[in-house]
Amino acid sequence: MKIASVGVFKGMNRKMSILSIFLILLSVGITGYFPLKSATTLKNLREFLNPFLEWYYVLLVAFLLAFMIWLGMGRYRNVRLGGDLEQPEFTFFSWVSMLFAAGTGVGILFWSVAQPIIQFQNNPFTGTAMTPEAAITGMSLSFFHWGLNGWAIFSFIAITMAYFSFRHDYPLTIRSALYPIFGRKVDSFLGDFVDVLAVFGTVFGIATTLGLGVEQMNAGLKEVIGINTSLTLQLIVMAVIMIIATVSVVSGVSKGVKLLSVGNFWLSIVALAFLLLFGPTQYLIGVTIEATGNYIQNILRLTFHTNVTHDTNWQSVWTVFFWGWWIAWSPFVGMFIARISRGRTFGEFVAGVLLTPTLITIVWIGLFGGSALYEELFLGKDIVSAVNNDVSAALFIMLDNLEVGFLGDIMSFLMIILIATYLITSANAGTLVITTILSAGSTTPPSAHRIIWGVILTLLTGVLIVAGGLETLQAAVITAALPFSVIIMIMIAGLIKSLSLENTPARSGNETLSVREPWILDEEVGEEPTIMNEFNPNIKELEEPEYK
Repeated sequence: MKIASVGVFKGMNRKMSILSIFLILLSVGITGYFPLKSATTLKNLREFLNPFLEWYYVLLVAFLLAFMIWLGMGRYRNVRLGGDLEQPEFTFFSWVSMLFAAGTGVGILFWSVAQPIIQFQNNPFTGTAMTPEAAITGMSLSFFHWGLNGWAIFSFIAITMAYFSFRHDYPLTIRSALYPIFGRKVDSFLGDFVDVLAVFGTVFGIATTLGLGVEQMNAGLKEVIGINTSLTLQLIVMAVIMIIATVSVVSGVSKGVKLLSVGNFWLSIVALAFLLLFGPTQYLIGVTIEATGNYIQNILRLTFHTNVTHDTNWQSVWTVFFWGWWIAWSPFVGMFIARISRGRTFGEFVAGVLLTPTLITIVWIGLFGGSALYEELFLGKDIVSAVNNDVSAALFIMLDNLEVGFLGDIMSFLMIILIATYLITSANAGTLVITTILSAGSTTPPSAHRIIWGVILTLLTGVLIVAGGLETLQAAVITAALPFSVIIMIMIAGLIKSLSLENTPARSGNETLSVREPWILDEEVGEEPTIMNEFNPNIKELEEPEYK
């Protein structure tokens, strides 16, 4: 990948940067100039794709979950993301804080109350709606959409990028995972296309989440301060968030991003402790445990549910949207997690990225969603109508219904701050990832381009909000995810091919020997292969080839 040494695009790939900026600004222009037409087109495209995506996304995500479990527990669990003796860059607490904040912090804040209440009213797995049994099902379905399956997508992208970058010294970009399949061809247009596609999906995934977060912040301001929600206010909040995010990302991962993420984590713990102290404690603990058991018992059934009878739109509204959202966000979150995971083994990585965020999510949704369900079932609070009227206000209505006076107002205000900081960490991690891709995997991309992409993200998010709100955002992210899902399947093949060359003891010891890059030493570059492996059984000498 050629990097410009002078000019506006110094430190970046000029061709990819121009193409990415052009495509995103074109999308902004078309959507902004034809908002109603764009919203209708995206909605129609989503409805057209739904029958296909209802089984396609199901199979892809099911395979990724099984594949990640195998990587974490199988013969390659001791392979390290880096040198054999390399140690992790960040402590476990800082690592988990950052990956959770950049991964799903904004999303679960938005849906932790609303989704269990909506599923409580209607889902294809409960006979009688709005009963205590339906509450358990609604909670377990929320765990399903925010649990192991989704994190399998993030963790696969992350472990693949970290493996090729830190163990094989390739750039921290999506194209690096395709070297085992396409060889040097990924240095040409093919690689540029893959990375631009990753940028495109990342931008729309971030824009969707930022849009949801801004809507929720506005609802919170209305509930706490009395400021009426308006489009102008949403755009102002969006601009302020992105300014702060851009400033923090310029300071780097180890400073601004890390400090914000750790702060988010501690504030989240305060919120959970508040609900345990002032909420229906016994019910929250019991419903979380029971819903978790229901989730574990039914995970295979839910994973392979495809709505084959087409008697409801639940699958397309929920599972297709969420799997599309996870896939669209996966280049962004995957690269960010890869960036902070150097030095960890496959086993450590899978345990940390697949299990830890899932457990945190279960506790969060269990306490927040459980509080809302308790208010509806046992206190006579009509939170169902409130959620149906305004999904983004659900969190603040639930807190107000606790009736703890001034403490409730303080907690609602803290939740607004938490939403803002999660938005900031998501946005700054997103701009860092986009510029990393466009700078050939540099861990310190030019600050000027981080600022440029912060502005572009702000414009796109604002335009999508103007174009039609939540439904348009959902349609956009599902559409953007589809082409990248094809890249994921090629990445799977590339990782499997490369791991087959790892001389790793099966299920014992920590010793590993990486046999590197035989796929690029072939006739197309005019070199004699020098690596002994299964593809070249007659070779006896082991050397370290150049990859560039």
